[in-house]
Parts: sequence; structure tokens; C-alpha cells
Amino acid sequence: MKSMSNRLFLTFMLLLGTILAVLMIVIGQLFPVYIEQYDEQASLEKQESINQVLDERKIELSKEDREAINRVQNAGEQHKILLSVRARLYVVLVILFTIALILIAIVSRYMIRNFTAPIDNVTETALELAKGNYRARAHENEQERMMPLSHSINILARNLQDITTIREVEEERLKTLIENMGSSLMMIGREGNISIVNRVFLERFGMQIDDVQGKVFRTIGLPKSLEQFIDHVFLTEMPYRQQIKMEVQQELYNKEVYGAPVIGDHGRWLGVVIVMHDITELVRLEQIRKDFVANVSHELRTPITSIKGFSETLLDGAYKDEKMLLSFLEIIYKESNRLQMLIQDLLELSKIEQHGFTVNIMSMGLQDVLIRGAELTGPRLDEKNMSFHVDIERDVEVMGDANRIIQIVTNLITNAITYSPENTTVSIRLKENEKYGIIEIEDQGIGIEKHEIARVFERFYRVDRARSRNSGGTGLGLAIVKHLVEAHHGRIQVESEVGVGTKMIVMIPKN
Repeated sequence: MKSMSNRLFLTFMLLLGTILAVLMIVIGQLFPVYIEQYDEQASLEKQESINQVLDERKIELSKEDREAINRVQNAGEQHKILLSVRARLYVVLVILFTIALILIAIVSRYMIRNFTAPIDNVTETALELAKGNYRARAHENEQERMMPLSHSINILARNLQDITTIREVEEERLKTLIENMGSSLMMIGREGNISIVNRVFLERFGMQIDDVQGKVFRTIGLPKSLEQFIDHVFLTEMPYRQQIKMEVQQELYNKEVYGAPVIGDHGRWLGVVIVMHDITELVRLEQIRKDFVANVSHELRTPITSIKGFSETLLDGAYKDEKMLLSFLEIIYKESNRLQMLIQDLLELSKIEQHGFTVNIMSMGLQDVLIRGAELTGPRLDEKNMSFHVDIERDVEVMGDANRIIQIVTNLITNAITYSPENTTVSIRLKENEKYGIIEIEDQGIGIEKHEIARVFERFYRVDRARSRNSGGTGLGLAIVKHLVEAHHGRIQVESEVGVGTKMIVMIPKN
């Protein structure tokens, strides 16, 4: 800012110096004229004095002699006077010029500094405001002429600071709202690039912010049904609402998705915003409410019908045939046992699904649990002439409920045996990573279709209904397993190929 004051001072001094120099040149040029006029007047006076002296002394000279005497006298004196006066004049002019220039420089410097200082201060304040420092203020002095400008700049700075503070508060509130809302939110720009996603969205789809920020929505691996919904909103540029079913990490979710265009100032189209409400639990509860009676009645119908039919047959006289009596009683016993298992599983599942259900978590080793599960299912394995392949390098310590984890392992091994042909192998492996202890149970059975993997944990869902029912299964085992794993804050995954086999992967947290 000092450069402005310096430039103004130098310009002023250059202008003033030029004026003074021109004035000196003019004075120097007019000096001979004044000298000639003075010389002529002095010559006339001296001539009169000489003539008067000659007349008084009665000296007779001719006119030519008198003129010659006057010329000689005037010529010498005129030259001396001219040189002397000119020299003194030049010295005086130089001294006056120097003194005037110094005095003017001091006065002008002081005046320019007082005049430009408020402007410099206001300019510096304006530059700070332009950089975003809205706390900068200009100096205000009521005696300065620039005070109204400084006051206006300070008012502008205060307004900008207030606006910035309000904007920061609003941004923080909006960010808090977006991050803590229970629904997934995604904002997509007009070019298809994702600009905003919230924490719930990242958790639902198992992504990181770097995986989606600024990326085109079609390239981040969203479910096809969601991509089609977004395309529809882009094409129609109208609000749209739809319930869609999507598979995320081998689990089916029901989402109520709402999409709307984002319109900026002057009707400018900026992109779309997508909000996804997870209604999976609502849909599941509604489906359970609709299907529970039908499923239970369907599952109970077979054993009850068998027990009733064979009982009637026995009452009609078949009890007299001892061989037939024993056969019918054995069937009635099996069906009643199956009915008991179904009721026990229903009670167990109902207990697990109750709000507030907890497991007794403590530090435990998984090796003994796997060995115990293999021992409990060993007789069933022998019935089908199957074998175990156990791959346990070392024990893994996790935080869990030993009884519940034995229940998980037993159910999974039983399923592996049920859906495997005779003379095959069930593999049991124990692994670990930084976060989980991992149990893998793999069979060589019929496998599961890819589109059915997400449904195997539903109540009463069977991949092969006839085989499961004939083997005594209730269709509730995997539903119980899933709830128990989630109660341990763990995860369960399914890998399967039709005709090759199925691998169940259970991950229990270490701590």
C-alpha cells in the first residue's frame, strides 16, 4: 500500500519541480531585457552628469568627443554590472529553488501521507475481506475525511462475518441432520457424479466415502433396481416414489425410495436427490403376520394328519394286528416327535426375536465348540456313511456364549448332512483375522441357486422342501442361526454353487 503514497509523492514533486524549472528558465530569459532597460536609464543619467560637469568647468568638447567618452565609460561599467548581477541572480534562484523544493516536499509528503493512509488502511481491509478474513476492520477516526468510507467498510465486514457465521451454523446443522437421519441419502449432480452421501448410505452398502465421492453413480456397484430408479428420475425430471427390493451383501432389503430433481436459482436444474427409507423390517413383519398362520398350519398339518389317520386306523381294528400296530405306533411316535421339534423351534425363535434378548458373552475358545458340535452330529453323519474333514491349526479366542455357538454349529452341520448325498464329506475349518474368529462349514451337497441365497435365512424357507421335510427339518434352523449370530454382533455369509456344495461362514468378534 505504501507504493501508492510514494507514486503520488513522486508525481507531485516531478510536476512541481518542472514548474519551478520552467519558472527559472523564464526568469533567466527575461533577465537581459531588464538589464538593458536599467543600463539605458543609467547611461542617460551618467551622460547628463558628465555634460553638467563639463558645462560647469567650461570645458569645450565637440559632440563627437562627448559621445565617445560616454560610450567608453558605459561599455566597461555595463559589462561588469551584467556579469555581477547575473551571477548573484543565478545563485539566489538556485538557493530559492532548493529551499522551496525541500519545503514543498516536506509539506506535500505530510499531506499525502495523511490523505492516503486511510485509503491504504481501507484497501488492506478490503483485501483481507476478499481473502475470507471477515474479522478485519478498518481504522476509524472522526477527524479524517475518509471516515465514512472506513465506516462503510467496517459495516460490510460485520455483515459478511454475520452472514458467514449464519452459513456455518446452517451448514453444521444440515450436515448433522444428513449424517444422523435414519434414511440413506444420496445427491447426484446433473452429470451423474455423486456429490453428497450420508453415513447411513455408506453403512447400508458397505462403502467408504472415497469410493463414491465424485464418482458416476453407475460405476460404484449399486443394485440394478436402484440404478433404474435413478435413471427414471433423470429422464422424467419429476418427483418419483417407489418400493424396490434390492440385494446387498447377500441380503435382501426392501426400500421405499424417493427421488426428486434439485432446482437452483432461476430454474436451473442441478441434479437429483435420492432418499431411501429401509422398510425391510416393516415388510418382514407384515409378511410374517400374513404367512405365520399359513406356514404353521401347513407345517402342522402333515404330522397332525398322520397321527390322526393312523390313530383312526388303529381304533377301527388295526390294533389287533401286532405288526401293523407297531408300525403305526412308530409312525405316530416319529410324527409327534417332529411336531414337538417344530413347536420347540417356534418357541426358541420367538424367544430369540423378543426385544431385549441377550447372550451370556465371555471369552471362550472355538476349537472345543467345533469338536463338541461334531460329536453331537456324529450319529447322524454315520447314518449316511459320511465323514468329517477338520482343519484346525490352533484355537481362536472370541467373545461369545459357548452354548449358543454350539447351537449355531450343530444346526449348520445338521443342515450340511441333510442336504448332502451319502459317502460325501463335511469340512469344518477354523480361521481368524484381525477382527473375527471365523468358522467355515462346507458340504458337498445340492447347493443353492444364487437368487435363493438371500432367502435361506427366512422362516420356513427350504431350498429342497421334500428332502428337508422327509429328513425331519422344520425350516427354522437357519433363521435361529442368523438371530444368534447377530446377537453376538457377528456376521454370517453363504457361498454356494449348485451341484457342488455350500459353504457357511460364521464370524464371531474377538473382543
